Amino acid sequence: MKYRLIDAEKAHHGVSLLARVVGVSRQGYYVWKARGPSRRARQDAALTETIVKIHARSRHT
Repeated sequence: MKYRLIDAEKAHHGVSLLARVVGVSRQGYYVWKARGPSRRARQDAALTETIVKIHARSRHT
């Protein structure tokens, strides 16, 4: 959650300042940023895609 906040606000404030305020390391943020989506996130995305297709086929009911 803290890294997502930094990512959302980095356009307005420096990463170093944001990391200090939320209590994480700047390096930790960059490691998080470089890491790909987790297995759970990939599974959730696939499930969401399936649900959207089923919903569309049912004429949005």
